[in-house]
Amino acid sequence: MIEYRKPKFSDVEGVYELVMDYANEGQMLARSRNVLYETLREMIIAVEDGKVIGVGALHILWAELAEVRSVAVAREKRRLGIGKEIVEKLMEEGRAFGVKKFFTLTYQPKFFSSLDFTIITKNELPHKVWKECIDCPKFPDCDEIPMLHDESKGDKNTEILWE
Repeated sequence: MIEYRKPKFSDVEGVYELVMDYANEGQMLARSRNVLYETLREMIIAVEDGKVIGVGALHILWAELAEVRSVAVAREKRRLGIGKEIVEKLMEEGRAFGVKKFFTLTYQPKFFSSLDFTIITKNELPHKVWKECIDCPKFPDCDEIPMLHDESKGDKNTEILWE
């Protein structure tokens, strides 16, 4: 049985191995152990038989704006709905804070399209999004695909925050 929960310190090594498995192939950005410890509260993990088999994080950037990041599922567990369940739980958590716009920077647009994210241009994201990119080894030549899930359509207050 798969359990979805917040990680503990003892889960960091399993999360690190999962993320680095994909990062070493260029399929996602690497995350250091230090960053994983610092962002532990942002994550949701999937655990089966005591082993971390999935992870994702929600990073709140601004009023009503959050990034879905670091989504990874163990290769032998892909296509079972684990990644979808993690993203849905992250978005549910974000909605509880009042998040209306969820974005991701990804190499997996097909997966995020299945969750009603749409491809956008980088210029459509507010400048606030790019503050962490300066530390990325791919900066300024980012090749990740920006995608947005917007639940605020027609909300004039959100449009003002977006500018």
